[in-house]
Amino acid sequence: MSKNPLDALPGNLGNNLGDYLREQRLTKKLSLRQLSAIAGISNPYLSQIERGIKRPSAEILQQIGKGLSISAETLYVQAGLLDPKDAAAEAAATTRAAIAADPALTSRQRQTMLEIYESFVGGSATTAPKRAAKKGATKTTAKKKSAGSTKGSAASSGSKSTPARAGRGATTSSSTSTTPRRTS
Repeated sequence: MSKNPLDALPGNLGNNLGDYLREQRLTKKLSLRQLSAIAGISNPYLSQIERGIKRPSAEILQQIGKGLSISAETLYVQAGLLDPKDAAAEAAATTRAAIAADPALTSRQRQTMLEIYESFVGGSATTAPKRAAKKGATKTTAKKKSAGSTKGSAASSGSKSTPARAGRGATTSSSTSTTPRRTS
């Protein structure tokens, strides 16, 4: 009996894995030798994996993942060792747990980060709180942008009034003017 769980898979799956690994390696601009040295895997063996001749064990996939800065779970899914739904659920649970356990965050920050995370990936949060959180975040962001541009324009022009839309990327003639100003 074989120790490698990939041996039971069809031959083309190994080639899909090899193609994926080659694509990731080239994206990172690594040669086969460089990845081989980083991952601690022999160059010929890595080449055989990429060509679909050899099927790597989970441990080898983990080493390759470290060398390519890709999670081992991603490679397990690509190799057919892990169901994509299981991997996504595990990643989401890990992310939620990390946010909840972070001692540097206040409870309000944790709650906000979880709401933001849920808005991107979906989950158990209801739609109404998501909408409320998004509206609140938009208003807060707009206020911060407006406050940031108010400081800059008030400091540069010496005036207390600012245009209503200055925080949205609009430029005013006073900020782009090159004529000298009189000071009294």
